[in-house]
Order: sequence, then C-alpha cells, then structure tokens
Amino acid sequence: MKFMRTLFGPALALACTTLLSSSVWAAKPPEYFVDKSKLPFEALANATAYWGVHAEAGYRIEVPDEWNGSLVVWAHGFRGTGLELTVDNHPLRELLISLGYAWAASSYTRNDYDIASGVQSTHALIKYFNGLVDKPSQVLLSGASMGGHITGVLIEQYPQLFDGALPICGVMGDYELFDFFGDYNLAAQQLGVGMSSLPVGDPVVYLFGTVPAIKSNLEAVPGGWPIALNADGTNFKNLVELRSGGDRPNFDEAWIFWNSFPGDTAPGNFLFEVAIGDGSLPRAPGQALDNSDAIYQFDTDPGLSPEEQAFNHDIFRIEREPQTLRKQGLAQVPTITGDIDIPVLTLHNLGDLFVPVLNQVVYAGRVLENGKGDLLVQRAIRGVNHCGFTGPELAQAFLDLARWVDTGIRPLGDDFSDPASIADPSFGCQFTDFETPDGHLLPAACP
Repeated sequence: MKFMRTLFGPALALACTTLLSSSVWAAKPPEYFVDKSKLPFEALANATAYWGVHAEAGYRIEVPDEWNGSLVVWAHGFRGTGLELTVDNHPLRELLISLGYAWAASSYTRNDYDIASGVQSTHALIKYFNGLVDKPSQVLLSGASMGGHITGVLIEQYPQLFDGALPICGVMGDYELFDFFGDYNLAAQQLGVGMSSLPVGDPVVYLFGTVPAIKSNLEAVPGGWPIALNADGTNFKNLVELRSGGDRPNFDEAWIFWNSFPGDTAPGNFLFEVAIGDGSLPRAPGQALDNSDAIYQFDTDPGLSPEEQAFNHDIFRIEREPQTLRKQGLAQVPTITGDIDIPVLTLHNLGDLFVPVLNQVVYAGRVLENGKGDLLVQRAIRGVNHCGFTGPELAQAFLDLARWVDTGIRPLGDDFSDPASIADPSFGCQFTDFETPDGHLLPAACP
C-alpha cells in the first residue's frame, strides 16, 4: 500500500498556488457545503460505521466491536478552494480496526489553507464522539501535510486532550514554508534576470515571459534546465537546497523532479506557480511573506563571499505585515511553538520540495528551545514525493508511537537538529522501506 503518492492529484499546483492568494473571502465567506450522499461508507468486518454532519462539518467514524478504548483522529490535508467539503477515511483504518482502535475524521467547515477551521472542527468531532460512542481512554492525533499543521496546533491548544501525535509530511514550520516559496522565486529572479520582486504582478507575464527567461539564463546550454546549469544556475540550486532544509541526500533527485515534472502551465513550473498570488492567507489579509532578515548562501561556508554579499544586498526584501501573524489563538493562520507535552513522531520525505524538510528542521529547533526534545522523534524517508510513504512505513510509525505512549519507551529516530547529521550520506536510510515495489519515486540509493 502506498500512502498519498500524489496527495492532491492533478490539482496539485492549483492547490498550492492558493497558499499565496488573495483572501477576499474574509469579508464574505464562501458558501461551503457537504454532500451528505457521499458520507456513507461500508464498515469493515466486526466494526460499526457512523457518518453525518456535525457543527457544519462532515464526519466519518468507525468503531470495532472489540474496541480497546482508544480513538485515533485523522486531520486531512489541503483541499483547494472548492466549495464542497469532503472527508477521508483514515489511511490506516484496516490496521486500526484489526488492533481494536476506533478512528474519526472531519471534513472541516472550510476549505483553503484554513488551519483554524481544521482545529475547531476536529476538536468538535472528538467531543461529539464522546456522546455518540463513549469517552475514549486515549486519543491519538494524526494528520498529513496541512493536516500536520493542524495536528501541531491542536496538541498545543488542547494539551490535556491528546496522548500522542503523528504528523506526517506536515507543515510544522508554518510561515517558514511560505517564506521558502518566496525565497525560491526571489532568488530565481535575482540570479536569472538580475532583479527581483514579490508579488510578481501579472501571472501570465511572469509564467510565460519571466520564468522562461530565468531558466534560459541559468542553464549552461540551450534546453539544459534544470540539469546542465551555468555558474548562476548552480548557485541557485545550492541556495534552494540550503533554504529547503540543508545539505542532504536525495536533493539532487528532488531538484530534477520538482523542476522538470509538476506544473500546470508547463512541466517543472510548480515552484514558480506557487508565487503568483498576492502573498496573503485565509483569515489574514496582508503580506504573509518575510525575508527581511534572511541570509542567503551558495555553499555551506558560514562566511559570505563577495558574490554572496552582493546577492544579499541586491535581492528584494519583503516584510510580513504584523496583522498576519499571531503567536497564540486561532484568529489568523496559527503558528506552532514546539511547546509539546505528549509524544510526537513525524515522517518526512527528504526529496519533498512542496513541503520540504525545512519544516522538520524548524520544528526540531522549536521543540528543543522549549526543552521538550525527549518528546519528539523524527524520521527521514527517501523519495521525492510529497507524502510519499509506503504502508509499512506508516504502519510502523503508528505502532511505534502507540507503544511509546503506552510504555514510555521512546523509539528511534533521525536527528533533524544537526546539519551534519542531515548531510550524512546515510541519512534517511534507517527508516525508508526499500522492499515495497514502486514504494518511492526516485529514492536516493543508500551507501
């Protein structure tokens, strides 16, 4: 079983583009709806299925006949900006039911990158479960991509409610992800056409005029992008690696894949397409991007070369508007502080450039700053997909988390807090499933 090999399907680029799009609905919210005819699902053997609408969100719940008293909640990822609200089955439902776990999942009350809706709807569903079935003795929270962001916020907003969390391929660095999209585009412009700016202005001019010029000016030979690069192109590639999580295995494959294949307007345009909006986010009108204090480098030498100094002087600087960022509560797009009180186990693909491992580096740093490093285990998985996990990887992660919660024995993980560890040629080998056929796309071979 592969997990979310293509999480957003054909609408991947369109979906991500809205992360940096205008939030005009703040004045007049869209009229979201749940198609109740799509909620029913057949329960597995020896289990009971529940479905319906609660607090304006669709839900699905499944409880085994021999329930062990534990509830596993699922927080889904980004749905785009459509009006229909949909709900997933938990990707591990067969395993969960076989082991006696109940599971529950919500559609949320809104689409778009609306973390507050995901947090509020998921919390409401847990309370509803208490009355519909019974109060669980244990609640474990799991979520993917944007659902990882929701998971990170939920366990900090309601620390007494959860016993363990499994955010996978998650946006654990919150605004740092959006800043990365800005970094990619600003650096490409500066190195490719000698000037940079965000927002980009007319999307058509940018995607069909500026972007082809950038690629042409960064390649060593005509048609060489993204493989045959000149000196500026190589500097750009190195900068993207460092800004997306640091020197690491599997980045070369990631660079080629994300700059050659995903994209709506042209193959490989995906990371350019994410920057055609105005830089705002749902519930937070105003510029959400910031590179005001960023120090850009072309290599791992901490000292700045004259070339790097000139680049840092010339690149366009943008500062996040204060009203877009709140460190507490759910008024805007919430941040994740890393102040955790329960065991958290994460999975992340080393070659993911949609939600890059920068998110794990940032999350590890925040957790350590709070003195909670003993409550975090992170695992690097090789492959270039977003949320590209095999069934065995995901199942093992859940089983290890559940055992940790029950016994207090902390499982093994990878060290995302140390750049030298991330750069080690063996990083990501320990927990990657290389046995499942076609389990990963372009996983770097291990030493």
